[in-house]
Amino acid sequence: MFDNFLRGFDWPMSTTPGWSVGGWPHVEINETDNEVKLVAELPGMEQKDIELTVNEGILTLKGEKKAETDGAVYSERWHGQLERSVQLGPDVDPDKIRAEFKNGVLTVTVGKRPEAQRQVKRIAINA
Repeated sequence: MFDNFLRGFDWPMSTTPGWSVGGWPHVEINETDNEVKLVAELPGMEQKDIELTVNEGILTLKGEKKAETDGAVYSERWHGQLERSVQLGPDVDPDKIRAEFKNGVLTVTVGKRPEAQRQVKRIAINA
């Protein structure tokens, strides 16, 4: 009964197997003139449990953390599937992506296109 109550709040406290949390993992995004960097903390996960894709400037992180409760009656430890999509912007270059996973922290660095390719073009409006 308590699991169903919490489900409506998208809290990572459910003990229901396979429950997916929206908006998790929390991310930090930094941007410079040359790149966009995303950092996500994924404690207890391994590199093999994470999938990254990029499509039209949207970076999608998917993964799954297996339950390790050993039959616990109550647990606040999170487990289940996760998916998070982040809009990186039209200037990112999908051919310039690096990802590193170390000590439960995923760092994704995406280079931007050269300045000449990302200029805003003003369009004349005819009457």
